Amino acid sequence: MSNPQDDAVSAVTTAQLSRIAGNGLYTSATSIDPAAADVAQALIATLNGSAEQPLLPAELQKLTEQVQAKASIGFPRITADDGVSLSAHTIKLNTTEPRPVVIVPAGWTPFGWALFEYAYLQLALRGYHVLAYTPRGLGLTFPVPGGGYVDAPFTSGGTIDVAGPLDWADGSTVIDYAVEHFNPSRIAFLGESYGSGISQLVAAHDPAARVDAVVALSTWGDLADSLYQYETRHLAAVTALINFTGGPLERKFDPATRQLLEDFLAGRNLDLVVAWGKERSPRSYVDQTNARGVPTFLSNTWHETLFPAGQVVEHFQQLTVPKHLNLWIGDHAAPEGAGLTVPFSGPNLPVDEAFAWLDHHVLGTDNGVPGWSPVRSQIMFTYKTRTDPETGQNVITEPAVREDADSWADVTKSTEQWYLTGTAADDRRDGGLVTGAPEAGWKQEFTAGELTDATAVDEIIKTGQAEWQGNPKAYATDKFDRRHLAVWSSAPLPAARRVRGIPELTLTVRSTARATTLVALLFDVSADDSARIITHEPLTLTDLTPGQDLTATWKLQPAGYDLAADHRLMLVLTSKDPLYSDESAAGSTTTITSVDDTAAHLLLPLG
Repeated sequence: MSNPQDDAVSAVTTAQLSRIAGNGLYTSATSIDPAAADVAQALIATLNGSAEQPLLPAELQKLTEQVQAKASIGFPRITADDGVSLSAHTIKLNTTEPRPVVIVPAGWTPFGWALFEYAYLQLALRGYHVLAYTPRGLGLTFPVPGGGYVDAPFTSGGTIDVAGPLDWADGSTVIDYAVEHFNPSRIAFLGESYGSGISQLVAAHDPAARVDAVVALSTWGDLADSLYQYETRHLAAVTALINFTGGPLERKFDPATRQLLEDFLAGRNLDLVVAWGKERSPRSYVDQTNARGVPTFLSNTWHETLFPAGQVVEHFQQLTVPKHLNLWIGDHAAPEGAGLTVPFSGPNLPVDEAFAWLDHHVLGTDNGVPGWSPVRSQIMFTYKTRTDPETGQNVITEPAVREDADSWADVTKSTEQWYLTGTAADDRRDGGLVTGAPEAGWKQEFTAGELTDATAVDEIIKTGQAEWQGNPKAYATDKFDRRHLAVWSSAPLPAARRVRGIPELTLTVRSTARATTLVALLFDVSADDSARIITHEPLTLTDLTPGQDLTATWKLQPAGYDLAADHRLMLVLTSKDPLYSDESAAGSTTTITSVDDTAAHLLLPLG
């Protein structure tokens, strides 16, 4: 969106809508497609009467007219307990009948509440009052010639609390405003990304327990685990968030938060970082949520790079309220982002199901929600596609398979133990993966400290966004530099495997250095040696004794993946990945071995 001193608003074209629907919101980890901002700005200008000429295609123009005919539009500022001014937007239905309100804290973007204007209009048509707001500190802030700054209208004052206690209190203040101005029959929170965590935390902490339902899309359960797990910092995710607030660091974060972020980036005082993250974790307050009985809808992606799926699954398992978990192909915001922003020619299931949850639990609609299974998983890359001759990209012609389960525990029906061995059946460079007799006494060595072609993603958010759209990354396994990684590969599978759940890896590790990082990546390799990633997870080992064996076990991220017969299962270990911090000393040697029959194996969950 433009500088608030620039009044120009661009007209929206159908080509822009098609691009967002087809390609998603993000052009990079820290860049929203300008067309999405144009759509939001044109909708707002049309609603507030500032548009000097028609700005919208017919479908969106009709939508604004429908809402204007049944509701009043407002753009208030809400004053927090400490005087901070929160930018907000209201759609108040013109009725004396009590209606529910959906409160939407904005996601972590420079555009605050404005980005999802289309979703608010859709909610109003479904019979909800809507109150959207930008959490404190977020939003575009522009420098003024000669010094100082000016904020965009959708920017909130104060500094970012990163879903901390000030944000919980702000959520309750926003509820107070909703009660006063709407007199709602019920209150729901819907959030995407940052707003999803705030939604859960406000529901757990509002002093009057006034939240009747929550929808949390691309969400987290444990922020500490999202930032730092297995002694490994998720650097790329945090760096992207720091760079996507809408203004300079010194204006967006208070000194204490800046110090904490500096410590995280430098790898200092990580116990304080963990405590800070736990305080901001819905999982830390699951007992309060359960006691309040707040129906909670969670959504995440298999290859999530901001809030990896494992911590959301663990949070979901601890909830005893009416609950639902959707897991989708792709990465952060890919499933629902475009559906909250622009019309689709067909359904956008991630958004449609979120709205259906609200309709049942808040509007009281008699729909199919009570019959939903608690867990619904979209199985990776089971969609059918065709190649667009103009772009060369795949276009999905038949959606991916989705599977239901009564609980997360029911996703995994059995486990299969794959042993690492010294030599693969068809490649003497690599080790093997077998389900038969284990093998001890072998070793695989590589020189640590170098990046390779075996990485979890090419680009945070973008790689997974392409997966969602039918274009998963293809890896050329012959380009994996065996000098700087180790590979174990199975023979072609005699029968298909349905990977369902959380794989677990056990290895015996030796290093010539006192610390090292291992990034485990699990691949599906086809007959032409090209591969697709199934899952991954890093582990950092510190306080090693050089030359001495250490056996380590860690869980990879959850997966829902079909391995075809005649494909091979490949495990790769590297020492560096752009997503993560590492303690791998350049030139050091990492040795993987098995000191006994059970000390090197992959436990594969099957459905």
